[in-house]
Amino acid sequence: MSLVARNALIALALTIVLTATVVYAVAYLNNARMAELATIEDQISIDTLSLETQFSLLASAPCDSAASSTVLSGELADLGTRLAYAENQLGSDNPQVMRLKYRYSLLEIRDYLLTKQFASACRTKPTAVLYFYSNSGDCPDCDNAGYALSYLRDTYPTLRVYSFDYHLNLGALKTLIAVNKVKDTLPAFIIDGKVSYGFSSLADLEKRFPKGALATSTSLSGR
Repeated sequence: MSLVARNALIALALTIVLTATVVYAVAYLNNARMAELATIEDQISIDTLSLETQFSLLASAPCDSAASSTVLSGELADLGTRLAYAENQLGSDNPQVMRLKYRYSLLEIRDYLLTKQFASACRTKPTAVLYFYSNSGDCPDCDNAGYALSYLRDTYPTLRVYSFDYHLNLGALKTLIAVNKVKDTLPAFIIDGKVSYGFSSLADLEKRFPKGALATSTSLSGR
């Protein structure tokens, strides 16, 4: 066998080995990622069932369970964090992510309605904001708006933040948007029943809250 032919065979063998190694590594990483996401989905399913059960329990005695409702809001926020992780791993259009987002959005709407029930039955004025964003590339300020709301939620523990993908094909969400007459000028916010649009800074966003609302939030029991 000539030197050229031998070198060619060695090069071919090395190429095959390297290709096989890359294919194995990619398959291993994909399997590991899918297993991790399956675990996340299972945990979210359990959390979802737990939250739905809590909704029913809290609705039966709203004024006696106001403190528990803040715990529920915290669990809902944690669930949102896990959903965001899954979305970053698989992408916003992944079928798994979409199923989780549908369920999470429904839970948010239920919690929002429960909060309004508390306010009516117990004569309280909870501080809440409904935030509408988009992942479709038509909202360049949505990321910054989301970071600002996360900061406010961490700073004022009883502030309730409900985040919704405006374009999500979910009947209940479409109804929420229609009832509040929210236009597709994003980001959009509903604060104290008033709709506003756009985001420029954290300070500007804070000014949209009723006077003293955020300061009052700090004096209430945390989540």
